[in-house]
Amino acid sequence: MEYKFTADNFESEVLKSEIPVLVDFYADWCGPCKMMAPVIAQMAEKYDGKIKVGKCDIEEEDGLARMYRVMNIPNMKIFVNGEAVGNIVGAVHPEELEAELKKVL
Repeated sequence: MEYKFTADNFESEVLKSEIPVLVDFYADWCGPCKMMAPVIAQMAEKYDGKIKVGKCDIEEEDGLARMYRVMNIPNMKIFVNGEAVGNIVGAVHPEELEAELKKVL
């Protein structure tokens, strides 16, 4: 299941999550973000119940983007126990993203 993270649910769904969380900071107009969308969906399905995977639209949630210093997109941050422990910027090969996810399992 792919989540939609917003300012309203970020604390409960990401920061207080009992399992690791992958947040894909993206924008609809971003070409590399569109390239990563199926990869993010694949990871959400593959790691369902082990890692919470979702997206955060930086156009709608600019406060979250500023708070987490998202300067370039796509920007995928991995959170564990409320802390950002991993950061992947740009379109990457699915195996590279998966290797980062496996580090937190």
